[in-house]
Order: sequence, then structure tokens, then C-alpha cells
Amino acid sequence: MDFFEIIIVFGIVLFSMVLHEMSHAYTAYFLGDNTAKEEGRLSPNPFVHIDPWMSIALPLLLFVSGGPIFGGAKPVPIDRRNLKGGAWGMALVAIAGPLMNFLLALVGFLIGHYTGVIYAGGYGGFLARQFVIANLGFMIFNLIPIPPLDGSRVLYAIAPDGVRDMMERLEGTMGIVLVFVLVFFFSDFFSGIMIDAMYGILSFFSWLVGM
Repeated sequence: MDFFEIIIVFGIVLFSMVLHEMSHAYTAYFLGDNTAKEEGRLSPNPFVHIDPWMSIALPLLLFVSGGPIFGGAKPVPIDRRNLKGGAWGMALVAIAGPLMNFLLALVGFLIGHYTGVIYAGGYGGFLARQFVIANLGFMIFNLIPIPPLDGSRVLYAIAPDGVRDMMERLEGTMGIVLVFVLVFFFSDFFSGIMIDAMYGILSFFSWLVGM
């Protein structure tokens, strides 16, 4: 690992997280809520999306420590009262971010495979591999069904009232604390699940190209 590898990972994190957040914002906008647009969250400017801790410090710390790369960003502001579809509309807004990361990973893998760069050495190969792995990490992490992560919005749409009440109590600081407890105090178990999920998806990608 060297300085240039850290810079490459930093660039991947910024690019991927910005598109993740813009996906949330545009989906909310198309479903009738202008809140994200009014607060500038349709912009590709990373400074309106990035949270210094969740978007930069956490992914880089995980990379340096050898763990799977994942993270989050500032929540996209949404007024649920304006969204078409109610809880289901909110679920669509939530799933848009992880779906973008999945598509980025898939496109990155296909380009890397057919050009051969993903199997190459040097910084080009490193960038191609980390781009795929980081986006899969972002997708899997954000699908965890704990507020305020995206997976919780999907679960909320199908959950009974009792579960919804519990999830609403976890919104904000309490949910973030619970996520960090999982990440740092159960890191081996948590990392194992994420790595297994990544390998499963990478196997699917390999199957798509006939490997």
C-alpha cells in the first residue's frame, strides 16, 4: 500500500458516494418531493453530499486496516408527505442508492474484464478492482436494515406497525451508534458476512461473462 493507492481509493469513494446520493435525490424528485432539489442535493458537487466521518474517514480507515470498504454520506433530505406511494415511495428512494452502487460495480467489472485491466498489475488494475469491491461494499453496507441506512426504509415499507415504531425510535443518533457498535465491536462477524456477500455477487458477475 502506498500514497497513490490511498489517493485512488479516496477518489473512488468520492465518485461512488456522490452518485449514490444523487440517485436518492433524483428518485425523490421524480416521485414528487422537491426538498433535495431545493437543498442542492441534485448536484454532482461532492461537498454537498459527503460526511467527513462516514464518507471519507471510515472507508479509508477500513482500507488501511485491510477490511472491506464501506461507508455512508449525509442523509438526503426528504419530506415523506410529498412522495408518491407513501412508504413504498420512500423504499424506492432508499433502494436507488444501493442499486446505483450495484450498477457501478457491474459496469466496472464488465469494462475491466473485457479490457483485461481488472486482471492487470499496477495502479490501473488496482483502480479497477477497488472500484468494483468498494461499490459492492457500499451497496451491501447500506442495505443493512438499521435506521438510518437504506435497508431500513425498504424494511419499513413491509414491516408491521410494532416494528415500524421500533425503527422510528432508532432514527438519528441511536441508529448511527448501533451501526458503529456492529462495525467496531463485531467486526469479524460483520466483515465475514460482507465478504461472503461480495464473493457471491462477484461469482454472479463472473458467470455473466462466462468464467
